Amino acid sequence: MNLSVFDLFKVGIGPSSSHTVGPMVAAYRFASTLRERELLARVGRVVTDLYGSLALTGRGHATDKAVLLGLSGERPESVDPGDADAIVEVIRGACKLRVGGEQVVPFHEANDLRFHETESLPFHPNGVRFTAYSAAGEAVAEETYYSVGGGFVVKEGESTAADTHDRRVPHEFASAAELLAIGKRTGLSIAGIVSANETKWRPADETAAGLDRIWAVMSECIQRGIATAGILPGGLGVVRRAPDLYRKLSTSKGIDPLQVFDWVSLFALAVNEENAAGGRVVTAPTNGAAGVIPAVLQYYYRFYPEATAERGREFLLTAAAIGMLYKRNASLSAAEVGCQGEVGVACSMAAGGLAAVMGGTNEQIENAAEIGMEHNLGLTCDPVGGLVQVPCIERNTMGAIKAVNAARLAVLHGDGTHRISLDHVIETMRRTGADMQAAYKETSLGGLAVNRVEC
Repeated sequence: MNLSVFDLFKVGIGPSSSHTVGPMVAAYRFASTLRERELLARVGRVVTDLYGSLALTGRGHATDKAVLLGLSGERPESVDPGDADAIVEVIRGACKLRVGGEQVVPFHEANDLRFHETESLPFHPNGVRFTAYSAAGEAVAEETYYSVGGGFVVKEGESTAADTHDRRVPHEFASAAELLAIGKRTGLSIAGIVSANETKWRPADETAAGLDRIWAVMSECIQRGIATAGILPGGLGVVRRAPDLYRKLSTSKGIDPLQVFDWVSLFALAVNEENAAGGRVVTAPTNGAAGVIPAVLQYYYRFYPEATAERGREFLLTAAAIGMLYKRNASLSAAEVGCQGEVGVACSMAAGGLAAVMGGTNEQIENAAEIGMEHNLGLTCDPVGGLVQVPCIERNTMGAIKAVNAARLAVLHGDGTHRISLDHVIETMRRTGADMQAAYKETSLGGLAVNRVEC
């Protein structure tokens, strides 16, 4: 089974890939299954049960809203973020849900959308079960799904490979060592290896257009974040900082050698403030870490005169190759391994992508990716109030700056040789996540989420 670059980079809406995008996908799949099995006409009620991390932080992550949108036939990549709240308010106001966009059934939220905060399902902390009943109360269909991180969804009974592709590719790799070996054997760059694999699913020009679309959504998100002021929803009173920071940087007349890092922080802030507000973002590889890769790529476009769209695609292809290794051998889910699986992975991916467009060898790229994760090991996920705001927004700025530093260390001050391999650090990340207490894995039961002063 193989992953595509567009499995790692998906267009969706905020604030969370595992708690918003994944549940919306699962709900949409359930409604579609009812249609495909010609069961819609028999449905008189749909009950959604949320478990584990989805229940504990679901309200702050807009999981309830995502489920209602998905059951109504909306998809993360196509729903208009500006319409999403209105759709949900109509459902709640009328106490009616149009399942699959067709079958109208009563909806009573207290009974039909249930948060089981003390229960978890066995396969993964992010579990959701949908049950459709007839008007007489007979169970018509029931399915359980797991949102396993990065917008990936697995139905109970499926393997985790259900989100991947069966078609064989020219250059199959399951580890960084295999990726480097392919490069040595073929003379291809890491981006070239991934690009060749993508041709098994679509023509090269379609892949290029898709990558340009991904960057366009990222870039538009940065611009919206820069232009939009105000207070983020959720009750914490977090003020958007990107517009003010942009004004300060744009009018600065002094010479500050570290100001470039302020620009990197700006780009990350802009994206993650948009994400926290439920705006359109690219899952890269998650929504909680959506600002890292756009910030580093925007940094490249702004500060490297030789930057081109072709090199930008090289950045994304390289970053995707690294993300594939984490998805295959560890996790992209903060509910499973903490934030090292989100901001840590995004930092590693961005470091590798930047190293590539800086002219790094495959070995230097692998080194940059390893550095990026090595210094995020053990990073917990402890969102205050279950919202993707504190410390998540600032954490993206730190991840982006670490990525820049990692790429520079590997390319400008290294030759690709190092003691800890990327494969070793990925395995270390997986084991660290397994050892981490559940309180620090997107449950909001530990860390900053509980050790704060109420204002």
